[in-house]
Amino acid sequence: MGFWGLGALVLSLCGAAMANAPPPVFVLNSMDASVSVVDRNPWRERTRIQTGKEPHHLYLSPDEKSLIVANARADSLTFIDPVSAAVQRTVQGIADPYHLRFSPDMKWFVTAANRLNHVDLYRWHGMAAEQPLELVKRIPTARTPSHLFIDDASQRLYASMQDSDELLCVDLGTQKVLWKVAVGKTPADVYLTPDERYLLVGLTGDRFVQVWQLRGAQTPVYAGRFHTGAGAHSFRSLGDGRHVLVSNRAGNTISKLDLKDWRIADQYPAPGGPDDMELLKDGRTLLVTSRWARKLTVIDMVERKVVAQVRVGRSPHGVWTLDHLPRR
Repeated sequence: MGFWGLGALVLSLCGAAMANAPPPVFVLNSMDASVSVVDRNPWRERTRIQTGKEPHHLYLSPDEKSLIVANARADSLTFIDPVSAAVQRTVQGIADPYHLRFSPDMKWFVTAANRLNHVDLYRWHGMAAEQPLELVKRIPTARTPSHLFIDDASQRLYASMQDSDELLCVDLGTQKVLWKVAVGKTPADVYLTPDERYLLVGLTGDRFVQVWQLRGAQTPVYAGRFHTGAGAHSFRSLGDGRHVLVSNRAGNTISKLDLKDWRIADQYPAPGGPDDMELLKDGRTLLVTSRWARKLTVIDMVERKVVAQVRVGRSPHGVWTLDHLPRR
């Protein structure tokens, strides 16, 4: 075989290997205005994508063809191909998008303006539109709206107020606030149980996950708490309708909550200030951003130990891959 034939064969084999490789893992470096693109087998950072200032959270577009990175300080969204990691476009003029979500019916795109104290409701017009997002309603809030969750019927939006120790609910149909309740110290992530009877709130200023009962009440009723660990912060469902993980950022652990028996079913080590989490489809590989250590930490949940760490940028926050378990 000649030189050119050998070269073509090598390129073909490389292309086939890339095509068969699992989708990359994306890690948001909130203090570096960048996204780390991480490969598996072996675990390593492949490249970094520059974004606007303070990318904190990310979400998949309705057609599942774009990963949307919210750049809070840059007032922008960066759209990235979840397979190739190519930047598709940047949308400007989105005020302080700290946290973001699509409603399940894809009618609403919602952002929490963490430093500007409001929640914004947008209509989604699709990637092909000159302006994909149209602001419909800006809802003033108490101090520091943090995390969002929307029910399966796309009727109720729940939002935590980080510096006001408050939880609020918005009716998406009328765009009006239905209720507000006082919660514990520094509420962060919120999670609606699959039966939609309970809302979980992580108290980053404490060591608890609060449980609020929703069904049959005009306003939620406090139903108890899990003692998980210092800095209870972010949730990730195991997708089995029963278990959910919570990262304890100051405690350097991750707790597995059993929502049927209402107990802590397991605990995993997670060094360096564990923050956001992702679960691979294998059901045992947990990815967590180690906020203070500038690393992506890989945990084997069966062996209950850290199996790899990847150096990324400063203050890694959101993490996501297309190769994940369901989130409900």
